[in-house]
Amino acid sequence: MISVSEAAVGQLKELIPQEPQAKVGLRVFIQSGGCSGFSYGMGLDDNPPREDDEVVTVSGLSVYIDEYSAQYLEGAEIDYVDALMGGGFTIHNPNATRTCGCGHSFQTADGAGEARACGH
Repeated sequence: MISVSEAAVGQLKELIPQEPQAKVGLRVFIQSGGCSGFSYGMGLDDNPPREDDEVVTVSGLSVYIDEYSAQYLEGAEIDYVDALMGGGFTIHNPNATRTCGCGHSFQTADGAGEARACGH
């Protein structure tokens, strides 16, 4: 299961509309590519979760993870880092055996994915 830090929850609550009719969740996924084999993706999703989605609720916020991505994000934490050169969301993933300097790409122990040049 994935977790979400308090800092990330705070930032997400600022981004997600708070009206009761707004059913917006955070979709987190991985995709093949990036300089280390896989890259992370996330975005706000106002569609209901899909049948095969893992849904995690943290402080009233829903996080949707598709079945394929869930296997690579087990035990990961979504965090928000406020840095001198700009802040942003990041994922701390215990399944990553190698990450890229751009912070958006990773490789697992099974070496899945095909590495490409870092585009970030």
